[in-house]
Amino acid sequence: MACYYHLIFLILIVATYQSNGQLSPDYYSSTCPQALHIVKKAIAAAIKHETRMGASLLRFHAHDCLVNGCDGSVLLDDNATFIGEKTAASNNNSARGFNVVDVIKAQLEQTCPGVVSCADILAIAARDSVVQLGGPSWKVRLGRRDSTTASRSVANTSIPPPTSNLSALISSFIAQGLSIKDLVTLSGSHTIGLARCTSFRGHIYSESNIDPSFANSLQSTCPRSGNDSVLASLDLQSPTSFDNLYYKNLLNKKGLLHSDQELFNGSSTDFFVKRYATNTSLFFQEFAKSMIKMGNIKPLRGSAGEIRINCRKVN
Repeated sequence: MACYYHLIFLILIVATYQSNGQLSPDYYSSTCPQALHIVKKAIAAAIKHETRMGASLLRFHAHDCLVNGCDGSVLLDDNATFIGEKTAASNNNSARGFNVVDVIKAQLEQTCPGVVSCADILAIAARDSVVQLGGPSWKVRLGRRDSTTASRSVANTSIPPPTSNLSALISSFIAQGLSIKDLVTLSGSHTIGLARCTSFRGHIYSESNIDPSFANSLQSTCPRSGNDSVLASLDLQSPTSFDNLYYKNLLNKKGLLHSDQELFNGSSTDFFVKRYATNTSLFFQEFAKSMIKMGNIKPLRGSAGEIRINCRKVN
């Protein structure tokens, strides 16, 4: 009998922890045990269809977490009560992967209705995308709930633009509870993905902290005016492989964005760039830690928010 009451006590502790405490990697172990497998399979299929999608889904999670916390708000369409984040400067004409999230959500709703949040889907998808492209894995903390509102104005002020200087980048991350080290580490996500001409035009024409030959090669496809939507790889050498070449590029003044090169420009962040450029294992280890930390920014828990049935709109 004593063992029985002890077991009940432990179950109550776990239930309380999961409903009111921190996020847990085992959150869906009993309510939707197939959740992780469903997301992993869908991500593998999406990246097989379009390799670029991995970077897009990783970016989704970051742009969600940096705006009022990791609450799935980036996925909401505009409605009568708010203008959402999809048309914010950092997302307009660049945020991608909504259809992939829709597919994953539909599969999860069929398997375990009303259980897995859209915010958690973004967190799992980010991890699985990194792994699929050769990067590190980590145990994703789960149990977030979804917001019922979004804000384009907050997105415009919370997500630093590619023209940001180092001071602005640091301030932006510290405001989210992230350190200077997290800034450099998470910027390593730019080892995959693409950027539009409008994002790096100023860097390749008006700045000196860039390799001249690198700038000239980009100017051939991104003129001073026009071709705004032309894309360039954030890491020209291996844009579909998650590795540490992003940092090696910074050492050679070949960062595509102004904000990238700011991380190696004679200041406090140079130390971390040098370390990651020479040690892939260290970068992978620290990236996993920083992703977990970012994923824990102001998650909605308990009775806050909701579990959206459709990630694009509130229930």
